[in-house]
Amino acid sequence: MLEKSEFQKELKAEVTGNLLPFWINHAVDKEHGGFYGAVTNDLQILNDVPRSAILCARVLWTFAAAYRLFGAQEYLSTARWAYDFLRRSFWDPENGGLYFDVDILGRPVTDRKLYYSQAFGIYGLSEYYRATHEPESLRLAQKLFRLLEEHAFDPVHGGYIEGAGRKWENLADMRLSPIDLACRKSMNTNLHILEAYTNLLRVWDDPLLKARHKALVETTVAHIVDPATNHFKLFFDDDWTSLSDIRSFGHDIEGSWLLWEAAEAQEDPELQQRILAPVLAMADTVFREALEADGSLLYEADPHGVINANKAWWPQAEAMVGFYNAYQLSGRLEFSSAAYRLWEYIQNHIVDRVHGEWYKQLFRDGTPDLSHYKVGPWDCPYHASRACYEMLARLEK
Repeated sequence: MLEKSEFQKELKAEVTGNLLPFWINHAVDKEHGGFYGAVTNDLQILNDVPRSAILCARVLWTFAAAYRLFGAQEYLSTARWAYDFLRRSFWDPENGGLYFDVDILGRPVTDRKLYYSQAFGIYGLSEYYRATHEPESLRLAQKLFRLLEEHAFDPVHGGYIEGAGRKWENLADMRLSPIDLACRKSMNTNLHILEAYTNLLRVWDDPLLKARHKALVETTVAHIVDPATNHFKLFFDDDWTSLSDIRSFGHDIEGSWLLWEAAEAQEDPELQQRILAPVLAMADTVFREALEADGSLLYEADPHGVINANKAWWPQAEAMVGFYNAYQLSGRLEFSSAAYRLWEYIQNHIVDRVHGEWYKQLFRDGTPDLSHYKVGPWDCPYHASRACYEMLARLEK
C-alpha cells in the first residue's frame, strides 16, 4: 500500500493534472456558452444532445470546490462560466426553478421541474457561495430550497416526491430517466436533496433548513435503508411502500458516507450515535457482496444475484470514499485496504491515458465500453473530482 504522502500526491496530480484540465479544455462551449451537450471518448463534440441542468450544476460544484481548495484562477473562471450559464439558460424567469435541459441556444427542451435537478442546483450554488461569497448565488440556492419545501416536501409521510411540471403542477410521469421506475418517491432524489441540504447548511444557518435536513436523515434511515438487507430500497409510493428489490451497490456505499456527512453537519452527537450502526452495516454489506477480486465494485444485484456486472466510474469513486469513511469510523483495516485497491483499479483501468478524464463505463473484464460519452447529460466531473477532494482531506486528518 502507498504511503500517505504518496497517495495524497497521486490524488492531487489526478484531479489537478487530468480531471479539471480536461473539462476546461474539452467541455467548455466558447461559442454558445455553457458546456457541450456531449463529447465522445475520442473527443468528438455532439451538440445535438441537450445540455442538462444536472451537468451544469455539477460542473459548477466541481470548479467552485476546486477554487476553494486550490485557489487557481482558472478554476474560478470555469466555476463562474457554469454559474452564469445556469442562471441565464436554466432558470425559469416566470415560475422559478431550473429546467431539466436546454438546447444549444439555451431554449428549454424538457421544461419539467424534476427535483433531483433542483437539488443539484442547490449543491452547486451553495458551493459557489462557499468559494466566492457571491450573494446572488446564495439567494438562488435559498429560492430553490423554498421551492422544494413548497412543492416537493411530503408533510404526511416525510421525504420528497420526484417532480412537477413547468408551473409546479402535478405530473403523471415523474421519472428522472427512462431506466427508472415510475414512482412518487425515489432513493436517488431524496439522497441528493440530503446532499444538497448538507452543503447549504454550511453557509446558511436557517432553522427550517436544519429541521428538514435532520428529518431527512431520519426518514432515510427509517424508510430507505432496508434493515433486513442493509441496502437502500430504490423506488416508493407516497407512504414508502417499496416498489423494487434491485440493489444499487454504488448508491449504497455513496449513501453511507453522505448520511454520516449529514449527521456531522447537524453537530448532533445523539443523531450520529443513532445512525452509526446502519452506516457501517451498509458499508460492510457492500464490502462483502459487491467487491470483485480485482478490487472493483459491481453495479447492481437483486435477491437472486448480480444483474449488472459492469463497472461504471462513479461507484468506484464513491466506494473509495465510502470505505475510507467506514475505516475512519470503525478502525477496520479491511475498509482502508478496499479504498486503496479501488484507487489502484481506477488508475489502472478507468483513467483514460490517451484522451484524458475517466472512462465512464467498463465491462466486467476491465475494458472500456466506448459507447458511453466522456461528457454528457449524466457524465460529469463531480464524482471523480469529489472523491479526490474527499480523500485528500481525509488522509490529511
